[in-house]
Amino acid sequence: MSTNITKHNFTVSRQRREQVNGQKGTVLWFTGLSGSGKSTIANALDDQLNKLGRKTYLLDGDNIRMGLNKDLSFSPEDRKENIRRISEVAKLFVDSGTIVLTAFISPYIADRQAARELLGDDFNEVFVDTDIKECIKRDPKGLYKKALAGEIKGFTGIDAPYEIPANAEITIKGLSISESVEYLLKYIIWLYDKR
Repeated sequence: MSTNITKHNFTVSRQRREQVNGQKGTVLWFTGLSGSGKSTIANALDDQLNKLGRKTYLLDGDNIRMGLNKDLSFSPEDRKENIRRISEVAKLFVDSGTIVLTAFISPYIADRQAARELLGDDFNEVFVDTDIKECIKRDPKGLYKKALAGEIKGFTGIDAPYEIPANAEITIKGLSISESVEYLLKYIIWLYDKR
């Protein structure tokens, strides 16, 4: 842990950034099995929000692991660190007044809870609830095939656990991509009205 550091207080506050942006920062944290549709739905929502003139950023599991988190494996300890880092990055984006969409399997309740505690009221869990059989059928990256053949060890849903959210703000199940986006847009409008 770093020592001899002091938090610097900046002149420009989150409120001022949000006022300039004309929107409030928030996080929609998409979680679900590989192949559940997290990234696809988050990407479609990002596109729609952008068309509506909203400032957004999408943090996606694979893309983050190609850069910021390329030093991490898929061990439980590294998965925890992966989510910790993403939570901190999301917090920075929220402070800038950005709507942040994160698409990560984030299989452990404790790790998602840690993200919730860090982000507070800005954390909105979106559980993309797709049955494992459907995810295996889709298998967009061919990972289930490899995991079932024993070529990948510790694969979520096969030989590593996925802990289903107990209290997600939103659960998406059995909706098309467009229906999911419409549902999420209504939620974002409600969320803003609530503030």
